[in-house]
Amino acid sequence: MLRMIISGLMLVCISQSVMATPWEKVKKPSQGDSSSIGSYANGCLAGGERLPLQGDGYQVIRSERGRYYGNSEMIVFLQQLMKQSRQLKIGNVLVGDIAMPRGGRFSSGHASHQTGLDADIWLRIPEQPLSPQALKTISALPMVDVKNYKIIDKNWSSKQAQLIQLAASDDRVARIFVHPVIKQQLCKAKWKDRNWLSKVRPWFGHYYHFHVRLNCPAGSTTCETQAPPPAGDGCGTELASWSPNYKAPVTSESVKAVKPKPKPVKVLPPMCAIVLKS
Repeated sequence: MLRMIISGLMLVCISQSVMATPWEKVKKPSQGDSSSIGSYANGCLAGGERLPLQGDGYQVIRSERGRYYGNSEMIVFLQQLMKQSRQLKIGNVLVGDIAMPRGGRFSSGHASHQTGLDADIWLRIPEQPLSPQALKTISALPMVDVKNYKIIDKNWSSKQAQLIQLAASDDRVARIFVHPVIKQQLCKAKWKDRNWLSKVRPWFGHYYHFHVRLNCPAGSTTCETQAPPPAGDGCGTELASWSPNYKAPVTSESVKAVKPKPKPVKVLPPMCAIVLKS
């Protein structure tokens, strides 16, 4: 029996090793200045900078993954955001995945986070820094009852809303992804300025954290930027269409069936091969 268990564990380890992408096997960033190469979901990171595992107003969780590297612009943004949140007494913010040491593709878990310009921030916000043991065992706190498509009132508070608003109001931020129900909750609140809400985009899966995406750094020639979000606060029909109970308006116009085009195979920018091998 023991031999069978050991053999099973060896097979799991071997399969995980085979499945890992080359980027997941690299443990150190390349040398040189930070440079995000390619697009958020098809690129890499040169000169990745490490976010200290603990700082003013934040802690990094699941650090054993080694996903706390980013473009220097992202590292500065996160440190400034967390310092502001501490000054506003929001709490101790938990930072999740940013990127691997040289960015690049994951075998699972993320399609983006490849250029060091994406970061996940948990919506569980402890009042005080966690002990090393607590950091290893703490679990995510869902803000949304996904099955019933509604906010979990006992978990959601003004501090989660304030933290998202603080991040989205920064000019460096291109988009913030949250579960549609969280976007609904933000839309219901009375804000003096609602312009930042346009950056908060509904996306399933983001029910316990929010995903911050920065614009390409000024002067960058290797980073592919994303088109700006649609005008307006995004709290109308577009948001309503995410609901499982949404009924699209009936139209009398005939709709022609369009054969879907095959998705093009993603080819990494040639510079990424240099980053990986350097």
